[in-house]
Amino acid sequence: MTLTSLLTSLNNCPAPAKLNLFLHINGRRDDGYHLLQTVFQLVDHGDTLHFALRGDSLIHRTTILPGVPEEQDLIIRAAKLLQAEVLRRTGALPRGVDIAIDKVLPMGGGLGGGSSDAATALMALNRLWQAGLTREELMALGLPLGADIPFFIFGENAFAEGVGEALQPVTTPDCWYVVIEPGVQVPTAAIFSAEGLTRDSEPVTIADFSRHLTKSNSVSGFGKNDLQQVASSLFKPVADAVEWLNAYGEARMTGSGACVFSAFSSAEEADAVLSNVPDIWIAWKAKALSRHPMLTVL
Repeated sequence: MTLTSLLTSLNNCPAPAKLNLFLHINGRRDDGYHLLQTVFQLVDHGDTLHFALRGDSLIHRTTILPGVPEEQDLIIRAAKLLQAEVLRRTGALPRGVDIAIDKVLPMGGGLGGGSSDAATALMALNRLWQAGLTREELMALGLPLGADIPFFIFGENAFAEGVGEALQPVTTPDCWYVVIEPGVQVPTAAIFSAEGLTRDSEPVTIADFSRHLTKSNSVSGFGKNDLQQVASSLFKPVADAVEWLNAYGEARMTGSGACVFSAFSSAEEADAVLSNVPDIWIAWKAKALSRHPMLTVL
């Protein structure tokens, strides 16, 4: 790709999924937001975005996404935020952009798909518009749109606290994951507002997690997902997927659901499990990533 083309278009920009290796709810702030602890794990499976500058200032999504109006799409909202920030800093409105997306990640799956898409948009357009924002500035810009967006811009596997915005890099095993999509969309608000949700898990530290990995070299066996019991009780397909995958390794729901995953040491082990997944579910394997592929454009 030449420099000229780089500054007018960016294609095949990855927006990888994340898994929550554990997710503990430690309390709730006065504003209603829950305080949590988690480890975010990047994997090499996700959406792909394409950007092409326009001759006007319009930001337009060229791909139709059923159930996601363009004006509500986090991609578009993130792009408009950055465009306004560039205007504020320079006094010049950046050129508009056409954005296409190859959508793979399910909505309501706990994989961070919408947040990852928005983060990739911010990173790509920061480069395309030559905006010059630092990683930290992009993280702060994206946070009001979604608590997971800063993690994807942070770009490394992370131990997260607060509402998910306080991030520390953490080393995780080089392994493979089998992920099952149970076929239901779990609304995050319904899970976090459930009366039966555990909100008082004892805090852990990044050192606790690292010591566990040193002993076991596996993400299995550390912590739990406090949201899983509620989601499983409200959505039977989630409970069914957890039960099925537990036969092959410790299964855990990611995020607020609905997707369920388990870790395996090799691609061959993951393939063996995939070959047995019932046809009623979509399932795939993904390799653990240590860094976000889009960090190269920052």
